[in-house]
Amino acid sequence: MTLLFTRQHLFLRLFFFCLSFWAMGHPCLATEDNSQLSHGLSQLIQGNFQRKEEAVKIIATSGDPRAEQILQALLAGKLYRIKRKDTLVYKEGKGKKVAITSVLTGESLGTVKKRAIKKITINNAIRGKLHGQLALINLKNPDSQIRLQAVNKLIPTLSPKSAGTLETLLQTERNDKVREALMTARAIIGLRDTEKPRRLEALDNLQGNLTPSVKNELIRLLTEEQDKEIHNKAQATLNGIQSKIKLYGLIEKLFFGLSLGSVLVLAAIGLAITFGVIGVINMAHGELIMLGAYTTYVIQQLMPNAIGTALLLSIPAAFIVSGATGILIERTVIRFLYGRPLETLLATFGISLILQQTVRTIFSPLNRSVSTPAWMSGSLQLNPVLSLTVNRITILVFALMVFAGLYMTLKKSSIGLQVRAAAQNRSMARAMGIKAARVDALTFGLGSGIAGIAGVALSQLTNVGPNLGQSYIIDSFMVVVFGGVGNLWGTLVGGLTLGVANKFFEPWTGAVLAKIVILVFIILFIQKRPQGLFPQKGRAGA
Repeated sequence: MTLLFTRQHLFLRLFFFCLSFWAMGHPCLATEDNSQLSHGLSQLIQGNFQRKEEAVKIIATSGDPRAEQILQALLAGKLYRIKRKDTLVYKEGKGKKVAITSVLTGESLGTVKKRAIKKITINNAIRGKLHGQLALINLKNPDSQIRLQAVNKLIPTLSPKSAGTLETLLQTERNDKVREALMTARAIIGLRDTEKPRRLEALDNLQGNLTPSVKNELIRLLTEEQDKEIHNKAQATLNGIQSKIKLYGLIEKLFFGLSLGSVLVLAAIGLAITFGVIGVINMAHGELIMLGAYTTYVIQQLMPNAIGTALLLSIPAAFIVSGATGILIERTVIRFLYGRPLETLLATFGISLILQQTVRTIFSPLNRSVSTPAWMSGSLQLNPVLSLTVNRITILVFALMVFAGLYMTLKKSSIGLQVRAAAQNRSMARAMGIKAARVDALTFGLGSGIAGIAGVALSQLTNVGPNLGQSYIIDSFMVVVFGGVGNLWGTLVGGLTLGVANKFFEPWTGAVLAKIVILVFIILFIQKRPQGLFPQKGRAGA
């Protein structure tokens, strides 16, 4: 009898061991009997908002892995109960019939009529509680970025009672950014403390802190604080923070100005070559930019699953398409109009209309959207008040690379030597055996190809449409004239200068009036310095 009992005992122990081992691979079943979670869920079913608020805290502190999903569903309005069974479920879909999933097991329960379930309603107080409890849960997440976001969400709900929790988290946190956010939260708790020394110490720790919640907390403190010493110190701290915000605001404006300037440089640099070397006022330059943008769009349509690769391939493709179009224009129209600037202007204006209508016929008049690859998306967050968009940084660097490549081509290559010779003294260049007609065609093609590359860059900033080039042709001419006709350095400096000036004028005058102010400035500048910032060297520029 004893032997039989022993065998049964061993069998039961082995059975429960296997059952627990199997449950480890099924966390929903392993934790289904969490009594604290079950108590919290039963509280949620009650109609009383106060009991629901208590239930949120109970669920959040249960330690159950399902707690976060339940609270997220409650916050999103997707947590329901089956009326007849009082069973909590997640609801998906809309209509008379909806799909439901068990909260406890995660199993699909099929579809039911919408009137068979009832939503677990919450109020604003519970929503605030949910944000705070979800933040507390995420503070233990292994992803440092999620922990950082959790700290920032938690700050508005902090009280002196939270100090112990923050101290515990500070002792275990290893990420510098999260630690800094936790220290800011600790200082904000100090501002809310009733003891004067703690508030003064908190103000010392918040000097120069740019976190938005710090500024809001200081404004609140100034409206409520009666102590003169604390009030003055809080005001001084707030003034210091606002001064730093203004400084970073100027840096942001400078960045956006340089970004706009880099686009103007790309758009104008090709025009500077053709205008400076062969003296042609090419009114179709904007349409050559447009062709480069449409080339980018077409290649992305051919490679929808490789957007980044398509964008990189668009650079040489746009150069070839726009460059070949430029050479065709020069060979068929421009070559017969050299020395007749008015006729050239009218002819190229007509060509611009033809190119626009051709694009409308092929692609329709509607704007087309070009996707931005992942490595150009998002922003670079330097601090809480200053972020730089990655696509504009990329275009700024790209513009400088194009400028450097073009500069080296004109300085180091044989064709560059011929172009410079023709620009400085056309008659002497011909006398030295340079084929001026060939140089003219290649120069026009080179300038047009650079315009196509500018179109690739512009496709990442705005929609692609038949009128894309018209937005930049006037600005391009202003850059060329301001910087000095035919001078690459003048185009670079002129483009960046006008871009920065435009961004600094816009907040005061508005976008349209800012352009008018800049145009008036250029007119006055040209009156005093007709050859621009960097005059063309040589006998032709004399």
